[in-house]
Amino acid sequence: MAKRSIDKAKAAKEDEFYTQLEDINNELRHYRDHFRGKTVLCNCDDPRISNFFTYFAYNFEFLGLKKLITTCYKNQNMDLFSQNQSEQAVYLVYEGDKNGNSTPDAEEIGVKPLIGDGDFRSKECIELLKEADIIVTNPPFSLFREYVAQLIEYDKKFLIIGNQNNATYKEIFHLIKENKIWLGYKSGNMAFKVPANSKERKTRFWIDESGQKWRSLGNICWYTNLDIPKRHDNLPLYKTYSPKEYPTYDNYDAININKTTDIPCDFDGVMGVPITFLDKYSPEQFDILGMSASAGYNPDIVGIPFKGEKDARPLIHGKNTYARVFIQKRKQSEQ
Repeated sequence: MAKRSIDKAKAAKEDEFYTQLEDINNELRHYRDHFRGKTVLCNCDDPRISNFFTYFAYNFEFLGLKKLITTCYKNQNMDLFSQNQSEQAVYLVYEGDKNGNSTPDAEEIGVKPLIGDGDFRSKECIELLKEADIIVTNPPFSLFREYVAQLIEYDKKFLIIGNQNNATYKEIFHLIKENKIWLGYKSGNMAFKVPANSKERKTRFWIDESGQKWRSLGNICWYTNLDIPKRHDNLPLYKTYSPKEYPTYDNYDAININKTTDIPCDFDGVMGVPITFLDKYSPEQFDILGMSASAGYNPDIVGIPFKGEKDARPLIHGKNTYARVFIQKRKQSEQ
């Protein structure tokens, strides 16, 4: 693992979030047809305690999987992903029920040692990645860009958990704009188990009756490149345009829209919408032109002409708004 990346991850101490089985089930139930005959890799999970392994192992026959592989990252100095006391990095291989009891028994699960520490970028883990058809996991938040870049490099199908703000990273936004990745079904609040050494926080943090620490994050979503019916559902538009309700930015030839549900049905120009629009985005209904999410102007990201001088954030009467995605309705002939 690159030293700067691992140091950053350790310093942040925000990468260890254990996904609940219920959240995995609620999302994965929409993708059943994608998994038949496929090898699934969960490469950011301690396979001995991961709910991703549990989900796929117990639904192996139901989904019609070919093989399930899970790996985890272990470090002799610090556990980045797991509190398991064993320092041996391992991976598990499960190829389905062999004794007819429809349960993944210990003797049916191959436990194999890894030579290295299980870093998803290591040579041996990349070989497992090459073998897989679909990657499903909750990758480390601090390494999200690198993780997605690897999936794209090896042309892998995937379904992974991330933060909605990840969409503002230029590397991720380009993929969304080019319809190479999109958001899945679940978006919003999600609760995660966190390790015993996690720092307590004033909000979105609690300890249950068993002593387990929890954190909830309000802007979690799933990123995927598996085609799903949701991304082809047009957003119902019912409001009508008026200059008073939809002011034009000082520095962009586009109107401001505060809520995705307020997109007017009779406006064909450029619109600035919240990042949360991406959860409702249909490429048949809208074109994504660009995005402005920071003070720095980058024409490659913003995507539309900038009429200002310094501050590239969308301004209304001199006051900056929140990050905005610039969109335009597609013509009827293009839909």
